[in-house]
Parts: sequence; C-alpha cells; structure tokens
Amino acid sequence: MVEYEVAFHLHAWRKKMKPFRFTFAVLCAAFVFFTSAHLYSSSNQLRPEKNMNERSNSNKELATLGGGCFWCIEAVFEAIDGITAVTSGYAGGKTENPTYKEVCSGKTGHAEVVQIEYDPEKISYEEILDIFWKAHDPTTLNRQGADTGSQYRSIILFHNEKQKEVAEKSKKKLENSGYYSDPIVTEIRPLSVFYPAEEYHQDYYAKNPYAGYCSIVIRPKLQKLGLE
Repeated sequence: MVEYEVAFHLHAWRKKMKPFRFTFAVLCAAFVFFTSAHLYSSSNQLRPEKNMNERSNSNKELATLGGGCFWCIEAVFEAIDGITAVTSGYAGGKTENPTYKEVCSGKTGHAEVVQIEYDPEKISYEEILDIFWKAHDPTTLNRQGADTGSQYRSIILFHNEKQKEVAEKSKKKLENSGYYSDPIVTEIRPLSVFYPAEEYHQDYYAKNPYAGYCSIVIRPKLQKLGLE
C-alpha cells in the first residue's frame, strides 16, 4: 500500500513538472542561442578583417635623429608634409629598455631622439636633414639652450649605408657653407636599437601646447621655422 502511494505521488509530481521541464528546456535553448550570437559578434569585433584597401606602409622609410629635447624635434617634424609618424625615444647608448629617469642621469649613454617615418615620394632624407640642421644648434656639445647633458647631444643615427653617405655629405655641406663659426659636433653613427619613450612623452607639444616649456621653447622654434 505504501509503495503504491509513493508510485502514485511520483507519477502525479512528474505530470505536474512536465510543463516546467518544457519551459526550462526552451529557456536553456534561448540562452545558448543568444550567448553564441554574442560571442560570435564579440570575436568579430576583437579580430576585425583586414581592410585590403588600406594603403601599405611598404613605401615608408625611417630616419632617427637627436637634437636636444625630443619634445622640440618631434614638434618640428610633426608639422612637415611627407612625415607620416614621429616617435620620441632613446638611442645611441648601451642600457637596454632605459627609462626617462635613467637617461637623464647620463649613465645610459643614450640620447633623446626621434624616429621619423616618412614617404620618400614626398620628402627625401636629405631634405629631412636640412630641416634637422635648422631645428637645433649642431655646434654646442651635449647641450641645446638650457638643456644640458649628453642625452641632449646632436646625433644622426643612420639606418643603412645610403643614409650614412647622405648624412656625411649633408654635414660637410653645412661645414663648408660658413653658416657656423664654431665646429659642428654632430655625431654620425649606425643605429643599433631604438627604444620608444614613455607614452606621456609622445606628441607632447600637441597634447600640451600651453605648458611652460612648450610656450617658452617649442613654439618660438616652430615660429622661427615658419611652421606655426
């Protein structure tokens, strides 16, 4: 009798739960469908297809130069037509992955430099050097204005033998011009490694046009060169 009652109640309970099981199954199916759709959409956003119509950077070339504070040189070249990107950084020393503080100590051997990406169909390496000479004083050893230290030295870091040849001819041309009475102390040496500077140094003038250094040093330089 007890077994019959248990069986009867179990059968009744299953009968009552049947609609709930159906509803639960529908909810589960809906959850799986919408979750899958969301994941598919997210994966497409995280891995967008490459736009095959985008212009290739294969025709771009690089130049690496140092002429004092990289904020100044960066601001100058960002205003030049044919320059596609300018990155402030460190090069010419031995310390790996140097920080700004380490470079400022003068112990790393690195100089503050900018790496310039340019379109050779619009501007030549020689023209870039012509701007470089005008953008700083290449006769002051380890100094530009009030900025003193080996990290502020004038330096050209060539990427290949062609750039070396052009840089040496450009320097010689300036020396023979008689524009400077003092000797030009600019180093010309091969680039080994370029280390991008911290993010807050990038596009400094563009982001902080009214900061003290920008107003006192950078803006007058740009105005003198006819870039602002």
